[in-house]
Amino acid sequence: QVQLVESGGGLVQSGGSLRLSCRTYELTLRYYSVGWFRQDAGKEREAVSCISSIDGTTHYADSVKGRFTISKNIPKNTVYLQMNSLKPEDTAVYYCAAVYLPHCLVNQYDYWGQWTQVTVSS
Repeated sequence: QVQLVESGGGLVQSGGSLRLSCRTYELTLRYYSVGWFRQDAGKEREAVSCISSIDGTTHYADSVKGRFTISKNIPKNTVYLQMNSLKPEDTAVYYCAAVYLPHCLVNQYDYWGQWTQVTVSS
């Protein structure tokens, strides 16, 4: 059974930073495009960022551009989401997901992690 495990969430003050990690032992992430998604209570799930496997191209939602950075560490088989200048509206549960496709801007991902909570206080 494939497991994606997120970590790094927590409570932080507005303006602070967190780094989320997405790790798996069952997949070789260098061959997978990986995305980060978030969902707050009562809202639809939002695509935050993704990184394509074929060339490392990254994409960001407008709401996080310039503040968040996605990266992939191939030797550690881990994808990170560095979140800076956090705002209360970034509060949500965050998920990582992986898809065995060269580009990450797709509608469906194959594997999903549990979640990690990010709470930003004002």
